[in-house]
Amino acid sequence: MGWLTLGSKGQSGFSASSTAEDVTQGIDGSGLTAVVTGASSGIGTETARVLALRGVHVILGVRNVSAGNNVKEMILKEIPTAKVDVLELDLNSMASVRKFAADFNSLDLPLNILINNAGVAMPSFTLSQDGIEMNFATNHIGHFLLTNLLLENMKATASKSGMEGRIVIVASVGYRLSYREGIRFDKINEKSGYNGFAAYGQSKLANIFHAQELSDRLKEEGVAITVNSLHPGGIYTNIWQHHSFLKGIAAAFGFFFLKNVHQGAATSCYLALHPQVKGVSGKYFEDCNSAKLKAIATDREMAKKLWDFSVDIINGYNYDTLNKGENS
Repeated sequence: MGWLTLGSKGQSGFSASSTAEDVTQGIDGSGLTAVVTGASSGIGTETARVLALRGVHVILGVRNVSAGNNVKEMILKEIPTAKVDVLELDLNSMASVRKFAADFNSLDLPLNILINNAGVAMPSFTLSQDGIEMNFATNHIGHFLLTNLLLENMKATASKSGMEGRIVIVASVGYRLSYREGIRFDKINEKSGYNGFAAYGQSKLANIFHAQELSDRLKEEGVAITVNSLHPGGIYTNIWQHHSFLKGIAAAFGFFFLKNVHQGAATSCYLALHPQVKGVSGKYFEDCNSAKLKAIATDREMAKKLWDFSVDIINGYNYDTLNKGENS
């Protein structure tokens, strides 16, 4: 990490320079099972590696199974006793998400931790396999569906084990770049006026709203599962592969202001395993410390509306509303 990212330690005792190994030092995750999406590269790989290092049985949810198997081999070479499985998961396809959930359930494993890590950042307007704007489809809808499909297992695991379940959603400070109105419910697929940064910001805002609303619902049910969102920090990973300008800037100056993957995965691992956040839910974290959100991300009515909107989509929403702006 360069000098621009060095920061003082927060209330947790950790800072921007803390690594995933630092924040999980001495924690025994034996007996726990975790799903990590986007685990074939970047902070997803590091998150999976450190969880496995702490004894967690990790299921890698990856679009490229060959790349996922390479990660598995890398982890096993370092940690011969690690428990790692690889399952195919393409979050821009609801059919793939449903198959992943079915494949996971067929393993007859408990589920203590779900880390929704995968993400894309598309500079140009692109549709998912289901005909939904790609940033929104992959970063939010795919994870929203996945979480819903795995939630009953997590509830059963928490009840049977007496141990708190944890859902960790990797958002981004980029939520601040979202469109002025926040979530553009009637313009998700509007090609005219599309802005890649704003569309990415909208999807990250949706991640934060998802964590808040799901947390509230689980609290109302009295379920021992926490849900928190986070900003991993400024870090260059494959998520920016379609942004040639940003790739050039990162290559030239990244050392001075970007985290490395070991630091970028720290907050995810902290929220997944650390006892400091037991019972903490519905919060947003940066550098392993709770952080204040801008007003746009505290609109609970918008969060509730997004929940209903997302449920409609995963349950076979009539895409006429979504697609009316596709060619405009």
